[in-house]
Amino acid sequence: MTIAADKPAESHAFEADVARLLHMMVHSVYSDRDVFLRELISNAADACEKLRYEAIETPSLLGSAPDARITITLDEENGQLRVEDNGIGMSHDEMIEALGTIARSGTRAFMERVEANKAGEGSQLIGQFGVGFYSCFMVSDRVDVVSRRAGANEAWLWSSDGKGSFEVKGVDPADAPARGTRITLHLMDDARTYTSRWTVEKIVKEQSGHVPVAIGMIDKPGGEPKQITDGTAIWTKAKSEISKDDYTDFYRGLSGQYDEPAITVHYRAEGRHEYTTLAYVPGSQPLDVFDADRKGRMKLYAKRVFITDEAEVLPRYLRFVRGLVDTADLPLNVSREMIQDSPIFAAIRKGVANRVISAIEKFSEDDAEGFKTFWVNFGAILKEGIYEDFERRSQLLAISRFRTTASGEEHRSLTDYVKEAKESQNAIYYLAGGSHDQLKASPHLEGFRARGIEVLLLEDSIDSFWVMNAPDFEGKTFKSVTQGSADLSQFAKVDGMDQAEIEAPADTKAFIEFAKEKLTDHVADVRLSDRLTESAVCLVATEGGYDLQMEKILQGAGRLQTAAKPILEINPLHPMIRAIAGIVDDSDFRDDAVALLLDEARILDGSKPLDPRAFAERLARVFERAARS
Repeated sequence: MTIAADKPAESHAFEADVARLLHMMVHSVYSDRDVFLRELISNAADACEKLRYEAIETPSLLGSAPDARITITLDEENGQLRVEDNGIGMSHDEMIEALGTIARSGTRAFMERVEANKAGEGSQLIGQFGVGFYSCFMVSDRVDVVSRRAGANEAWLWSSDGKGSFEVKGVDPADAPARGTRITLHLMDDARTYTSRWTVEKIVKEQSGHVPVAIGMIDKPGGEPKQITDGTAIWTKAKSEISKDDYTDFYRGLSGQYDEPAITVHYRAEGRHEYTTLAYVPGSQPLDVFDADRKGRMKLYAKRVFITDEAEVLPRYLRFVRGLVDTADLPLNVSREMIQDSPIFAAIRKGVANRVISAIEKFSEDDAEGFKTFWVNFGAILKEGIYEDFERRSQLLAISRFRTTASGEEHRSLTDYVKEAKESQNAIYYLAGGSHDQLKASPHLEGFRARGIEVLLLEDSIDSFWVMNAPDFEGKTFKSVTQGSADLSQFAKVDGMDQAEIEAPADTKAFIEFAKEKLTDHVADVRLSDRLTESAVCLVATEGGYDLQMEKILQGAGRLQTAAKPILEINPLHPMIRAIAGIVDDSDFRDDAVALLLDEARILDGSKPLDPRAFAERLARVFERAARS
């Protein structure tokens, strides 16, 4: 007996998020509970890969059994299923940390999605947030985990019924694996089919057939294992030997998702640097792509030895891509810290990014319908690259799609926009900020619509940033319709009437001068507008600064203390403006009217009136005057 085995058992409460998750696992019924086996095998394979990595520095960890293996044992008589690996194993503290807490961010989002039970999504989401182990409580009323860390003498037992707490105690090393982890599931009565060889073998081959660790099966305790997968890494095979189902099977095990990949990129680079890449663009949006840390999910191998999943194999704007890179050029003992500074890794990183972007580009050309779904899922993320990646900016702009004033609910490319631009149009016009419906209703679009000029409607927050970094596309600069002079008089209206031909009445010009004097503390200028055809007023930003939406973003983030004064544009042909301008004998009314027009413009821009109480009082006085008339 070791000292650990003599110690009394310790009882621990699950972390709050784990307890909540376990409650869902125990009480929820998914359309496909088979997912638990895939998750346990995936965890076991990861443990074997981690051992291979640590054994580079400490070969003695492998002992007399250097070959990695996973063994599944069926026990029909006792209603048990065991999954055992000879990987890295866990110490006492690692066991408590790994099985009692959830470290990865996004857990709350995961649980909210599962609780919502959206069309049986549960089984598709389980593996995405590092919570795969807990899926075994869907089929078990108790789970025992015995583990011994490679190189250690002590072994430990973790046990729980999934109802709020777990117990940890030392065990006799004779009852534990020589190294690694053995998980025993005490199956529920309605889950005893998982002791059937036919059932389990079918699940393993379908869902985990390409795990890079050999999997054996024992029909009953004491029997001899029969190998059911050979552990050959799929990425080492020729593409001609791999079926679409094989690729999908590996993708699901690798990504923790249960959908079909939209794009598969598999190639071997030869020449100055040799490496193999197998990467997937998911068919649906992973829940963690909007995590604040923006980490990718690509794994890095060296000669089939797992190195890390924390190296930035791809730029952060491609973090939705799942997959791996296996290179012969990096030494097996390279530290994770040195990887990012390695010129070899930098070259690999560049090559992989180029191939992934080229694959997305080809996908956009070959499968228009499929690319629509891709863009809805990942367009907002991919556009981060337009802002961040100068080298590939033109390529990313060409891939990008946008809804516009001419596209309805569909998305269009910038190439299509440029082809249909007006003959003398030198800019690609855009309106950023707000929802699609809010953008469509903006008064800033009226003059552009009247002249048949297409405007990009940019709904994502990143849009306000990349348009500042993208100087042009095919010779046309990007210009906000909320900034500077619109210069629309050069374009004829589609109905043949040119607003520039209609002279503003003298009293309207006088009223504009009056408004400019009264509003000097709040606006940079008051001027006639050629961008308004239906609304009375709007606000625009000055030519040299930020557009209105960018100012809002920077102020909201605390990066801009004071916004520049906007310009108030007035439509001289609007009936209300003509009526107000004609009243010259009531100075109090004119004062109220000018202030109300500014507040109206602010409201149309999505802002509040300058002084809500004063706004209400002015509005009341105008109503009273109208009622007396």
